[in-house]
Amino acid sequence: MFTVSGYPSGMPYLERDGDVFVLYLGNRGQVDSENRLHPDWITEVHALLDEVEATEGKAALVTTSTGKYFTNGLDTDWLFANFDQSNTYLDAVHALFARLLAFPMATVAAVNGHAFGAGAMVAMSHDFRVMRSDRGYWCLPEISIGMSFPIGMNALVSQRLGNQVALEAMTTGARYGAAEALAKGIVDATAEQDQVLAAALARAAALTGTRGPNLAGVKSRLHEPVLTALAVRNTPDNLNFMPQ
Repeated sequence: MFTVSGYPSGMPYLERDGDVFVLYLGNRGQVDSENRLHPDWITEVHALLDEVEATEGKAALVTTSTGKYFTNGLDTDWLFANFDQSNTYLDAVHALFARLLAFPMATVAAVNGHAFGAGAMVAMSHDFRVMRSDRGYWCLPEISIGMSFPIGMNALVSQRLGNQVALEAMTTGARYGAAEALAKGIVDATAEQDQVLAAALARAAALTGTRGPNLAGVKSRLHEPVLTALAVRNTPDNLNFMPQ
């Protein structure tokens, strides 16, 4: 692999393996960053996705991280310190999900570790998911910490998982290891720790030829209900997201 762009410690960065771009959620040189969705972090992810989209030719995208976290979800410290900005913040989170869902190339999440809350939804916004088999959980803990799901998040989870699996995940806060996540259809494959990225790269490399506006159109129509829900602006009237 070679570096495409470098960002300071604490921010996502890109590498490339042949025709596959690898988006690391962070942090360069810091193994166990939680990779929470801080507003600045979201801005950097969009900048890197812009860079990927600006390239020409066959391509696919793999998203991963290092250590024991894929991403631990919303930056709750920032959110609760700036709750007057929660509507705008959640709009930005939803916009990231929507962009990934309709991204004009194949996307694979290499879930190297814990994917919690909005971090689990980042994984679900990809076309396919490969999860580490020996350690790490996919979990929607909102019910356990007194949070509800905004309209867009509710649509994303229920559409991508199906109603019954979504109900279980959203109302129990269950933690799914790789084997159970595979059985429930939450992920598409599992791999040992040192093979997660390789398995995701292989899956993505086989799909680089699908890149283009036709693929984006197929995804947009396939995900139309959830994209519509994610586009609804969060306001005090419809924001179903309040910590208890």
